[in-house]
Amino acid sequence: MIDGTLLLAEGDIEALVTGVNMTWWLTVTFLIFFMHAGFAMLEAGQVRSKNVANQLTKNMLTWAVGIGVFFVIGMGISNNVGSLLGGGTASSPLTMFGESADTGWTLWLFSAVFAMTAATIVSGAVAGRAKLRAYVTYTFLLAAVIYPVVAGMVWYAPGADAPILASLGFADFAGGMVVHGVGGVAGLTAAWVLGSRMDKYGDDGSVNVIPGHSMTFAVLGTLVLCFGWFGFNVGTAANPLAADGTSIALADFAYVGSVAMVTALGMGLGAIGAAAVSLYLNGKVDTLYVANGMLAGLVGVTGPTDLITPMGAIAIGFLAGAQLPLVFRFVEKTLKIDDVCAVFPVHGSAGMLGLILYPLWSVNGTAIGGGVIGGGFLSIEASAFVPQIVGVAVITIWTVLATAAVWGGLKAIGQARVTPEHERDGLDSAEHGVDTYPEFGKPGVATDGGSAVVDTTETDDVSPRADGGEESGSEIKMVTAVVRPDKLGDIKQALAEIKAPSLTVTNVSGRGSQPAKKGQWRGEEFTVDLHQKVKVEVVVADIPADEVAEAIAGAAKTGEPGDGKVFIMPVEDALQVRTGTTGPEAV
Repeated sequence: MIDGTLLLAEGDIEALVTGVNMTWWLTVTFLIFFMHAGFAMLEAGQVRSKNVANQLTKNMLTWAVGIGVFFVIGMGISNNVGSLLGGGTASSPLTMFGESADTGWTLWLFSAVFAMTAATIVSGAVAGRAKLRAYVTYTFLLAAVIYPVVAGMVWYAPGADAPILASLGFADFAGGMVVHGVGGVAGLTAAWVLGSRMDKYGDDGSVNVIPGHSMTFAVLGTLVLCFGWFGFNVGTAANPLAADGTSIALADFAYVGSVAMVTALGMGLGAIGAAAVSLYLNGKVDTLYVANGMLAGLVGVTGPTDLITPMGAIAIGFLAGAQLPLVFRFVEKTLKIDDVCAVFPVHGSAGMLGLILYPLWSVNGTAIGGGVIGGGFLSIEASAFVPQIVGVAVITIWTVLATAAVWGGLKAIGQARVTPEHERDGLDSAEHGVDTYPEFGKPGVATDGGSAVVDTTETDDVSPRADGGEESGSEIKMVTAVVRPDKLGDIKQALAEIKAPSLTVTNVSGRGSQPAKKGQWRGEEFTVDLHQKVKVEVVVADIPADEVAEAIAGAAKTGEPGDGKVFIMPVEDALQVRTGTTGPEAV
């Protein structure tokens, strides 16, 4: 130390810089890994309740299967294929075995979380009808070959031969096309090969809306992804520091603030773009479109994050969000492809849009708009359109052909799609033998949150009727009522007060005089004409059935259509299981 200044030897500086950089790589790697929690929640929320466990399992197996495959096969292919296609020479080992235990394996893990992001996107498109074994097979091949070939054509290590697309001038900073475009195009292709879910399209070609089971999960997953996305984009500025002899300088961190700003702006403007188009198309701001729009905006700015101005982030983010409802409608209604979680408009077309349009607002421009906007169409930035279009086209063609080959082969041998019976019952039970919601929404379960009924353990033999009379006809009668679920607590109380606390309650749905309701899922309206009710059944022998009916009707009445109905029916006989008693005494 001289004059209070700490002096480091050149070797010490190298070690310090390497340590800081590795800490940064691992930190953002863990942040990107957390995005899998976001994908799991986002996709689980958009599928039906009977397929939630299946969707969660696919998300977990994407990582479990893909990470090992990428270690043994994928990273080696990625490191070599681009150079070979570009006329260079392969110089990297074919697996990560034997690589450096510090920087080599750290950079492998950083690359692996990008690969796994591309893989997990596909699961949302084929939800509800793909066999688990088919999805796992595709994940294996995507991690081993399909994604590594794309990454190898675009990205390369410093000092290595420029891969074929990069040598043409194609730029994709953080994977707008390499990761998200591949996932979106692969998902669309797989969904096309598989075919739509049962009942998605009518015989006349009309589209039936199949809502997901939880908007809450979908929005939670969106916000988790938005958080992890800062690791995705900002983390790609991979080297905070650089060593230069006896000094330390900023490396990629020189522009990290710009990358973070572009990411945040793209996210916000994507939501606004989707909301605006949803409002124009449907007269309402659709919640799911806002959530999907945030992600589309992020995808739009992911590819050119380091290349666009603030105005570019605002414009591309807004356009990526705005195209979402339009492209989704085109895919669903014109192409007749059942993309359950809208993976193509969120990840595919948004990624393409950002990379193709970025020259309009390049940081190399001379005005606040930058690029062609700032420099005019004679700007040198105009020349960037051609390699961007070529790069997007090459990646799309490769992904479509490879994905169609895999899923087409699985379909040909009958291993791509579950049976109609399994699809109808739900993949949770068919593929996993589990029930994600065993205590909610089942036919035999009803909850009302009401207070406890009156204690009736000490009863007398006095009839609650004022005249003490008896009804004519059968001695045993059943009173059945179909009423509003929120009135169950009042009904229980009313029955307890007339000494008839025993009842059976079932959740049901039905149609009567109550008007149908309109629902909306991703901007499309659907009719709900089967309303949720509870069926209350009371069997009585010593208590007049008409008083039971009146008690139920009085407690259930609101005066609005849909209050329900009460029926009284004779019961021929009764048998108490425990004692074998029959007749009225059994009741």
